[in-house]
Parts: sequence; C-alpha cells; structure tokens
Amino acid sequence: MALRNIREIGDEILEKKCKPVKEMTDKTRELIEDMLETMYDADGVGLAAPQVGILKRIAVVDVTEDRSDPIILINPEIVKTEGEQRGSEGCLSVPDRVAIVTRPNKVKVKAQDINMKTRTIKGEELLARALIHEIEHLDGHLYVEKAEGNKIYTIEEFEEKFGSQD
Repeated sequence: MALRNIREIGDEILEKKCKPVKEMTDKTRELIEDMLETMYDADGVGLAAPQVGILKRIAVVDVTEDRSDPIILINPEIVKTEGEQRGSEGCLSVPDRVAIVTRPNKVKVKAQDINMKTRTIKGEELLARALIHEIEHLDGHLYVEKAEGNKIYTIEEFEEKFGSQD
C-alpha cells in the first residue's frame, strides 16, 4: 500500500468523467487499498479515484469515528434521494476551504463491491452527503459548484461566521 498524491482544484482531471470498471484486477485492488490509506492519512471521510489521478468509477467512504467500516464503491449510481439537509462541506481536493451545501438527507446507491458483486447502500445525513459528494467526483464535479451563494470560506472565516465545526 502507498499514499497517493491528492489532486487539487484547478487540476483538469477533476473535471473529467470517469470510465466504468469492467473487471477487478490486482492493479485495481491496489488502487483501492491506496485510496483507503490516502483517505485515512488525510483525515477524510471519502475519496474518489480522480482525486488521485485515476479516471475510473471508484470511490471509498468511511464516516465512522473509529475508521472501521470502509465502503468501497465501484461503478456507483444514485438510485433514490429523499429529504434535504443543509450543512458545511469540505473536500480533500479543496484544502482548507468549507462551504454551505444543501444535499439530500437520504440516499440509496447501487454499486459493486471489491468482489464486483452488486450491492445497495443506504445512507442518511453525513453518509448520504459523503456518498453523493464522492459519486459527483466521478462525473467531474466538485462541491464548490453547489456552494450556497457561491461562497467558499477559509476554515477561519467559516468558524467566525458560523461557529466551530466540531
């Protein structure tokens, strides 16, 4: 396993649509392991393959406090959304910045796991936000496109205006 460099806003690869994964290979398994290691090292809750320079429809998510339940998403698609939540959102590809983003409060996602078996993942609140955020990366979109009032804050500006995120 190895840490990968996280691409940042302005890098053209983040604006491209990813290609589906047709089969699981050793190289793809290694990519997934590297993505998990990179996400945990960067203290993120999700990471999509284009963020590490790979245009494949792969994302990883783990919103647990003890980082014990990673979700691997291969070729994910959003099947259903419900409700609405408004809250702060950041991204490892937009370092040290935060915005207010409104997203669905519940989501149902169909994806393949690391064994290429199709499964359904349901998420609410933070998990819903993370799943949708990562899937949007696979279509070349960043959360800043959805920022309320097109305003992106530094962490300090955000805390001054809205209070601490903790």
